Amino acid sequence: MANENTAVAAGGEFLTFMLGGEEYGLDILKVQEIRGYDAVTAIANTPAFIKGVINLRGIIVPIVDLRIKFGLGTAEYTPFTVVIILRLGRRVVGMVVDGVSDVITLAPEQIKEAPEFGSALDTRYITGLGAVEQRMIILVDIERLMTSRDMELVDETAGC
Repeated sequence: MANENTAVAAGGEFLTFMLGGEEYGLDILKVQEIRGYDAVTAIANTPAFIKGVINLRGIIVPIVDLRIKFGLGTAEYTPFTVVIILRLGRRVVGMVVDGVSDVITLAPEQIKEAPEFGSALDTRYITGLGAVEQRMIILVDIERLMTSRDMELVDETAGC
């Protein structure tokens, strides 16, 4: 996944979103669309972070709740809760977030390397920290996150 890290190191455009009181960003080129949170069809025997699936114009799309995946407490669904539909190669996945902030452009000098926290915190999905005025944006390697081993269940869910 070096191309994602290279894109972050070179700067670029990022969609920023809120999750558990923190602001995150992901490569805008991975975003297919943004939708309001709507009912999903639950699938039995899936982890709590897989909310279920939706039918998006004939494509079965698994929906992942990132608040649950990151252990950020109980997910509350409000009118601001949205689903970001991502296109990651041939895979389409939806991720539930608390809300979308905006699209920002970060220059390479605005991106700082993610700090090391040792084994206490899993930072393999964090590619850096974007500094914009007084804001600190956690930049996520969304492709690495959505293709991790525990996310293989998402593929199985989509195949139901």
